[in-house]
Amino acid sequence: MATQALLPTKLWSGKQFDGQWSVSAALWNVVEPATAALLGQVALADPAQVARSAAVAAQAQRLWADAPYETRAGVLRRAAALAEAHGDEIKDWLVREGGSTRFKAIAEFRVATRTLHEAAALPSRAVGEVLPSEPGRLSLARRRPLGVVGVISPFNFPLYLALRAVAPALALGNAVVLKPDPRTSVCGGFVIARLFELAGLPAGLLHVLPGDGAAGAALTADPHVRMIQFTGSTEAGRKVGEAAGKHLKKVSLELGGKNSLIVLDDADVDLAVANAAWGAYLHQGQICMATGRILVQRAIYARFLEKLVTKAKSLKTGDPAREEVALGPLINAQQRDHAARIVADAQAAGAVLAAGGHHRELFFDATVLADVNRENPAFREEIFGPVAVVVPFDTEDEAVSLANDTDYGLSMAIISSDVGRALKLGERLHTGLLHINDQTVNDEVINPFGGVGVSGNGTSIGGAANIDEFTQWQWLTIKGQAPASYPL
Repeated sequence: MATQALLPTKLWSGKQFDGQWSVSAALWNVVEPATAALLGQVALADPAQVARSAAVAAQAQRLWADAPYETRAGVLRRAAALAEAHGDEIKDWLVREGGSTRFKAIAEFRVATRTLHEAAALPSRAVGEVLPSEPGRLSLARRRPLGVVGVISPFNFPLYLALRAVAPALALGNAVVLKPDPRTSVCGGFVIARLFELAGLPAGLLHVLPGDGAAGAALTADPHVRMIQFTGSTEAGRKVGEAAGKHLKKVSLELGGKNSLIVLDDADVDLAVANAAWGAYLHQGQICMATGRILVQRAIYARFLEKLVTKAKSLKTGDPAREEVALGPLINAQQRDHAARIVADAQAAGAVLAAGGHHRELFFDATVLADVNRENPAFREEIFGPVAVVVPFDTEDEAVSLANDTDYGLSMAIISSDVGRALKLGERLHTGLLHINDQTVNDEVINPFGGVGVSGNGTSIGGAANIDEFTQWQWLTIKGQAPASYPL
């Protein structure tokens, strides 16, 4: 058990901190979404701070890249041990600052610590090839760190979605400037800074700079930053991708999704409902992989809908820091109003509100919209709220057509008692992630993770893919001595 708190009991401006903490005159109120209580204040970074941090990071990175692989691995291992020692405190921040339910916070914490353990193995990985060449010359291809990696991370899984980029980038010899979403700047930023600080990461290698769009734009444009890893909305991702391309930076975009769960007529209805509810309602639906459409074959549609409505009505909504609940608060009023608007528009377009649809403050009840067709706004738009959108279909061809009828392509799933049938159908789906007899929200750290279409730019992070993402090839040739002459 940890004997001392990881973070101060009361948060103050970044001016109170040194080294890896942000410094700015602008302050951000850290608010508990469930109660609107003020948890403290943190500093926001402006473009000038981003520039200073990027320059310091570039200088520090050179020594870090040359450090023995065991030195880098040791820092990652110690950070993982510290996270585990302070697990209860970190999970409390996820609940209070991020609005996570307790079981979601536990799940996120577990996958985040696994990320640290997996990253600790990267420095000792063999990363290169011996290439064919002419006699007397050794030709090698090796992976080298990029330099400074800019990470822009979201509010919904703040700890994990920041760490899954920060940890492997550092392990492979890069420096990192992390801009977490200000709404979760503690559990998605300062927790990470403190873990690495205590783990002995040399000063200057990790900078945590919560900030607004101007700070993000500065990070994307800064000449010291060689890569941007962005996780967030497709709208914001387009802007990041455009800016990164203008400055010829490598960019990894993990964006939104409108993910379909296909329930075939031979599925166990109870199992299908359990999977659908988890995919649609986990973390109040505020997940890029959330089950945004539930496509149910007509023969079992009525039974499935009845059981899903019963399940939705049984799910308790409330303050996860003070009671056992299935759904906590949405992150802010803007997100609540967005979900409410889509529910209202869906009903106006002919969908049936079979359960929920109500909210109080930031608490939105588990909602079921039934009889949704492809012309309905709930079929098209990413809701990012606890809304199950149920769509009937007749044939497998229709299911494929419905599932692929989106610009997104992140995650899809199929439930069937016939695995071969499901696999055959799955081959026709346009998606980066595919799960048979499961729901759409899955990530195990060691897997490549990436979407197609407007869900991302096709790059993947996670597992061995991290080496591709956070390093670049260098061609190296060696001769015993320089040639006596060339033809010119």
